Amino acid sequence: MDKYVFIETMGCAMNVHDSENILAELEIKEGYKHTLDPKKADLILINTCSIREKPERKLFSEIGQYAKIKKKNAKIGVCGCTASHLGEQILKKSPDVNFVLGARNISKITSIIHQDGAIEVATDYDDSSYVFASNRASGVKAMVNISIGCDKKCTYCIVPHTRGNEISIPMDIILSQAQKLAQQGVKEILLLGQNVNNYGKKFSTAHPKVNFSKLLHELAQIDGIYRIRFTSPHPLQMDDEFLKEFACNQKVCKSIHMPLQSGSNKILKLMKRGYTQKWFLERVAKLKSMIPHLSIGTDIIVGFPYEDDLDFQETMHVVEKVQFDTIYSFIYSIRPHTEAASLEHNVPYAIAHQRLLELQNRHKEILDSNNKKEIGRVYEILWENAREDGLMEGKSDHGKIIRAPFQEELIGTFTAVKILDSRRAYLIGEIL
Repeated sequence: MDKYVFIETMGCAMNVHDSENILAELEIKEGYKHTLDPKKADLILINTCSIREKPERKLFSEIGQYAKIKKKNAKIGVCGCTASHLGEQILKKSPDVNFVLGARNISKITSIIHQDGAIEVATDYDDSSYVFASNRASGVKAMVNISIGCDKKCTYCIVPHTRGNEISIPMDIILSQAQKLAQQGVKEILLLGQNVNNYGKKFSTAHPKVNFSKLLHELAQIDGIYRIRFTSPHPLQMDDEFLKEFACNQKVCKSIHMPLQSGSNKILKLMKRGYTQKWFLERVAKLKSMIPHLSIGTDIIVGFPYEDDLDFQETMHVVEKVQFDTIYSFIYSIRPHTEAASLEHNVPYAIAHQRLLELQNRHKEILDSNNKKEIGRVYEILWENAREDGLMEGKSDHGKIIRAPFQEELIGTFTAVKILDSRRAYLIGEIL
């Protein structure tokens, strides 16, 4: 009889790719078929996130809902970052859960599903050289892990506790995976790591000296891979060698995510980010001088302990100066096992919320103004998918989302597009 697996994924692109690897392992090695219906599943997996508090609360709610609707004898497994830091607490709080699998342990999925009550959450487990099963569906884009874990000590971040110390994946494994993807018709790859431009600092086995710039150069030699994106680089590691490779490598897309977190030097120091506002702005200025039509995204936390109005205005100064294309903005959330959890002088929620609204509203104004300037420009677009509204969607090299009337034969191809109109979240074009 067929057996089915359902997986819910919370959080970041890294989690999305972990879920892809889990599904491939289960489908190829254990004979499971993927289903989007949890009621049909023999195995229900929840791949969790711990970056903020809300996803954790959601986890226990989701477990309860799945327990009510699951088939008799169907198993429930909790995977990912929340699994890493809560571990056995999940089994104690939720008796319906059969096993817990941490973010650093997903290569063990095919064994743990046979062990009721098992907990595999070691953050020092090394699967950096493990080659996951591949069962990729057709598509023009794919994600490729280049490292696991993180060695940074940002005081607000739980990731080092849930994913462990940073280890780079051997370059030959990355290049081999990219070559296979190209052979399957993938045209664009997204490189994933908690701190991608720290790549090459530490391998678990003997490895030739290499850095992120070298990796980008080698990936660009692969026939069939036309675009390379990555997330996220750390501003502190954005040295001149990296900037030159980013600017000059024609396959590297000219959009970059630079997590600012705060524009205040005082807050950056409390966060242990390692750079100043001046450093950040100098890196941006140099990039823009090399790539005039560069797209820059960022992350910003408001309401970090000790943040006052002047600190917040320093953040708004950077927003005005850089004119970010995307901003992922959040109110600071206390996370367990982080240094910032012990800081006093937490900002009242009402003040933090007001700052968040001010930031988001100003960014909307910036987007509306800047997107209007795109009208009349011509871009080469990789068409990715069809939409239900009769349009198709793709991206420009610099990360702008473009929509145009659907033409089935164009999905997966590049075409020149002239921008006719703008919306806040996307642009409307016509094919030339």
